[in-house]
Formats: sequence, C-alpha cells, structure tokens
Amino acid sequence: MGRDLLRSWMEQAGLIVRFDDFGNMTGRRPGTDDLPALLLASHIDSVCNGGRYDGAYGVLAALEVVRTLNDHGIVTRRPIEVVNWTNEEGVRFEPAMLCSGAVAGRFERSYVYDRVDRDGRRFEDELRAIGYLGNEQNRPGPAAVCLELHIEQGPILEAAGLPVGIVDGIVGITWLDITLDGRTDHAGPSPMPLRRDALVAAARLVAGVDALARATEGAVGTVGRLIPEPNVINTIPGRVVMSADFRHPDLATLDQLVTKLERLAATVATESGVAIAIDRFWTSEPTPFPPALVGEIERACSDLDLASQHLWSGAGHDAKYVQTLCPTGMIFVRSRDGLSHAEGEYSSPEDLTAGANVLLLAAHSLAGSANQ
Repeated sequence: MGRDLLRSWMEQAGLIVRFDDFGNMTGRRPGTDDLPALLLASHIDSVCNGGRYDGAYGVLAALEVVRTLNDHGIVTRRPIEVVNWTNEEGVRFEPAMLCSGAVAGRFERSYVYDRVDRDGRRFEDELRAIGYLGNEQNRPGPAAVCLELHIEQGPILEAAGLPVGIVDGIVGITWLDITLDGRTDHAGPSPMPLRRDALVAAARLVAGVDALARATEGAVGTVGRLIPEPNVINTIPGRVVMSADFRHPDLATLDQLVTKLERLAATVATESGVAIAIDRFWTSEPTPFPPALVGEIERACSDLDLASQHLWSGAGHDAKYVQTLCPTGMIFVRSRDGLSHAEGEYSSPEDLTAGANVLLLAAHSLAGSANQ
C-alpha cells in the first residue's frame, strides 16, 4: 500500500509519524524551540488513470527537504511536519479536499465519515479497514505556516518557458449534481413530439455549461460525469444524472454562472417535459495567498537565480482550506503540454529539482536555522 511505503520512508528519514481521525499522515521533525510547526503538505491520492506527479510530487519533495536538512546537519528552530492529506481529489468520496477541509473546520466529522462511494461503502469503514483511522489529537499542527509544492496542471509556465511559478491564489470552484427525470420508452414506436427524452435534455445542459464558461472571461466549465438510464440502444433514456464544474477567480461571477445554468435548466424543463433538479453541493471560494508568504517564495526563486512568474491556480488544492488555519503559499513547476489527471502527465527532472530547491530554501527560511 502506498501509505505504508510513505510511512516507512518517513520513519527512515527520522520523522515521528502519526495519523489522525481522517487518515491524514504527518511526519514530524522536531525543532529546537517550542514553536508552531512549518507544514510541508500535499497528497498522494490520485484519479482514475491519473499521472505520477499530481500531489505525490509535493509529498516526496517535502520528504527530500527533510533528508537534505538531515544530510547537512541543519537543525531548525521551528518543527517541520511533512503532511499527506487524505482524499484531496474527491474521486471516490466527494467532495474534493475533504480531509484538509475537515481539519480546517469546513466539514463536520460525521459528514466526512458518512460519505459513500459508488458501491455504497462509507468513508469511516474503509479508513478503518486499511488501518489508518487514527485520533483527533494526531492532526497536523498546530502550525505557523504551510507550503505546498505542486505541478502546475496547466499550460501557462510552459508557454512562458519557465520552470517555476509563484502562486498568488486558488480560483473558486463549485460542483453541481444534476438529475433529469423524463420518461423511458421504446425507441421505435414513440413519436418524436411525444417523447420526454432525459438525455436530449441533458445534452442541452452539457452544451450550456460549455457556452456559459466560454462567454465569461476567466471562467471554465466542465461536465465530467454523465450517466443515462437505462443505457440501452433501443430505449429512450428516462433518467440522467450528470455533473457540472465551474471555476473562476471571483465568487460573484461563479454564483452568476450557476444562476444562468439554473435558468437554462428551467427553460429546458418547460420545453422538454423533463423534470430537472440541481444540487450545488460544494463550493470552494477563491483563495488569495498572503503577500508576505508569496514574497518569501519569490525570494527563494531569486536566490536560486530561477526565472519564474506569478499565476493563479486553476485547480483546487488542500492549501485552500489550510489557509484558514495558518498563512499558506504554493509553488508550481512546469507541466509538459499542461497535461494532468492523465497518464501522460509529465514534468522534467530538472523542473522537479528546481521546484524542490525553492521549497527547501523557503522552508529553511521559515523554519529558522538553529545552526547560526
């Protein structure tokens, strides 16, 4: 199991490993002073048919920072904690960033424990089954500051020819579940004017999500899940369950996109005779990072003579919720072709090394050296 392997590597690096009531793993390197910790955090969970870098890179680079400090005999005043957040992607148990959100107080423990996957298995039961249901007192922190290193998952750095990006914030994200109920019928004898085809109605919403995002500067919109029933070649679909994902740096604009989709759904329902229900079940508000911490990352890039640029993250990250616990910053490295959440995801060893070195310098500065 990946968790067990990570745990063994943490222990080999001299970290004191613990895991909390959500399965979040923390490896602690003590400091000389009784101070809140510096967190170096990301995640190792992935998506179906995902790549090797998203999330895992940040955890392993954080571990390498600890190894490098050990190799050079550097003792820090502030403790350093390497954190692997559980269920960042939200693929099996929705929503995303579930367990960093729980630690930050966004989600109640009962809500997290009762999340079920598509096979009806509960989060709490599955966490217990793999042996990583720990105790609340083992949560990361208390923390003074947090850094998260990640691949960009987008094309901006590659287009600019730059290895490293300084993240100014994370865009807002909202997820919707949409259920369309029409009438199942035979594909042959049913005249077109009398049909209540849920899939045809869903197709109008799919196109609508795309059109709304294209018409709104800075927005993106995606329908990533579409499940027609009964999914038979000669039967009119009577029910469709689909998703919608909108993202934008401004919360008011994000709200407007949802409102416009709801209006479109009302029109489609009237014209098609298909009942449409929309559940906006999760929203992650836009999150700017503190300028002082952004400046710390910028200084690390400058000290390494690394060309970089500022950008916003178009993807969600645990840093969004951690920011409510302590000042948080992010570092990006270039993604080839901007590709992510796919097996072709790739960042060069040189870029990965550059990002890890920025993390090392920023972490050393923030943790404070006791050797000086």
